Amino acid sequence: MSAVLDSPRPRRPIRELPDELVSQIAAGEVVERPASVVRELVDNALDAGAGEIVVRLTAGGIRAILVEDDGCGIPAAELPLALRRHATSKIGSLEELENVATMGFRGEALAAIASVAELSIASRTAEAPHAQRLEARSGELAPAARAVGTSVEVRELFFATPARRKFLKSEATELAHCIEAVRRHALTRPDVSFTVWHDGKLAQQWRRAGAEQRVRDVLHDEFVSASREVALELGVLRIRGRAGLPEAARSRADQQYVYVNGRFVRDRLIAHGVRSAYEDVLHGAKQPSYVLFIEIAPGLVDVNVHPTKIEVRFRDAREVHQAVRRAVDAALAVSRAGEAAVVPAAVAAPAATPLPSARPWPATTPQQAALGLQQAAVLFAQEAPPAAWPTAAAQAPTPAPLPEGDWPLGRAVAQIAGVYVLAENSQGLVIVDMHAAHERIVYERLKANLADAAIESQPLLIPATFPATPAEVATAEAQADNLARLGLDVAPLSPGVLAVRARPAALAGGDVVELARSVLAELAQYDASNVIQRAQHELLATMACHGAVRANRQLTLAEMNALLRDMERTERADQCNHGRPTWRVLTMKDLDGLFWRGR
Repeated sequence: MSAVLDSPRPRRPIRELPDELVSQIAAGEVVERPASVVRELVDNALDAGAGEIVVRLTAGGIRAILVEDDGCGIPAAELPLALRRHATSKIGSLEELENVATMGFRGEALAAIASVAELSIASRTAEAPHAQRLEARSGELAPAARAVGTSVEVRELFFATPARRKFLKSEATELAHCIEAVRRHALTRPDVSFTVWHDGKLAQQWRRAGAEQRVRDVLHDEFVSASREVALELGVLRIRGRAGLPEAARSRADQQYVYVNGRFVRDRLIAHGVRSAYEDVLHGAKQPSYVLFIEIAPGLVDVNVHPTKIEVRFRDAREVHQAVRRAVDAALAVSRAGEAAVVPAAVAAPAATPLPSARPWPATTPQQAALGLQQAAVLFAQEAPPAAWPTAAAQAPTPAPLPEGDWPLGRAVAQIAGVYVLAENSQGLVIVDMHAAHERIVYERLKANLADAAIESQPLLIPATFPATPAEVATAEAQADNLARLGLDVAPLSPGVLAVRARPAALAGGDVVELARSVLAELAQYDASNVIQRAQHELLATMACHGAVRANRQLTLAEMNALLRDMERTERADQCNHGRPTWRVLTMKDLDGLFWRGR
């Protein structure tokens, strides 16, 4: 190390920071980039009751930001006060702080912005004959011309702190962040019109609309058509919105919007609840798309966590986590067997070699019963061969099938290469991956049959030990029963050391220490029943994969139809346990296009 770093620093006396420095520190929390300014100013416009908000940007917001609204305005006498730190009309007592119902409430945004940029406010109330403009730097108040409402202009962001300005990105990047800030407001406030101009050109606009139409306008038709409605009411908690289908998942988490009482937030607990609902259906590291609006009594959520107001803290976090998971899970549970999962014709071009000859088309399709499965206990013991479809006469009674004309997946006509089942429905040709589909059916039935069963445990000949934190030791002692349900025996061996004496029998060969640590971390943070359920499901998914019918097995038409009917009755039948799709449709239009019919 250098001599400068090695030498002791002389003690400096404790003293109050000058107001200018305090303002700069506060501004660092509130104002990070032009988008931060846009967010704060739009918050204020919404709190003022605006029905139309216009954002004008120059050079991505770096050179200038102007936010205009038609809200109630600010009286001329209060304009100087609006620029003082912690001066606000939103709250006036601790009780109001604990029940915040407005977007802003800290009273520091305008002061923070004014400390790092040139700022002016022009505002007019309905009672005033004209507007008044206040220059923050000089404090000069002068008459101005504008209708009822407020205009806030910010020029040369970070002009007083050049070092911070160098951290800004390109104009295009900063513009994208500004538009995203307005988009977040637009999603939750369909009753307000939002317009964004950049360098004199219209960049984005969302007109007033209903809630459903606003989601469609902001996230486009593709998101709506590839998503499901989410709706749950649980006492003082209400959740609504849309959850994207697994097949529409993205490589980045750039289409995930969560609102709590109209405020956009990023919350790890909610994100975990959503992600856990996708566990059985999402493939690989893909990220789901969703927009969720959570309404809860203001007294049950603390929004005063961070100056940016993007973080919240719930009084009963686990209850919210479970509610979010339940709401999204219910939306994803219903199979889309009656909807069109269309494959583009270009993807499904005909092969150069002839197709295998199809089975003869039957004159009538016999009534099919449900898919037969081995008993769950046999699957657990792993003694039985993969589950098969017995003949119709040998099958147990099942719910009555739909009339033939109402079969969403149609009737089977052939099998290709022992892998795919072909069926015809009212839309066209249905293609089913028989192993993936049967795997989902087996898995869902195992979950239903073994929901409350404990996982079989296997003792270790030599316990695996690892150094543990006090939190891990406390969790191991408090959650001993729940660990046992997961097939784990984890207990203190000595102060600061835990020993794993048993592991799940189905996970032989895995890293038991990593398994124990991850389970302890989740048990400490999330609801124990949810952790147990997810661990059970992972084991059941492995069993279902081994229990499902394998490729290259030739099926009769009766067996194919039995598979289709079971898919129509099974939750989440659109994806296998690993998130792969189980069926697709080629419409008649697609088929006609392949052969140039109608041209």
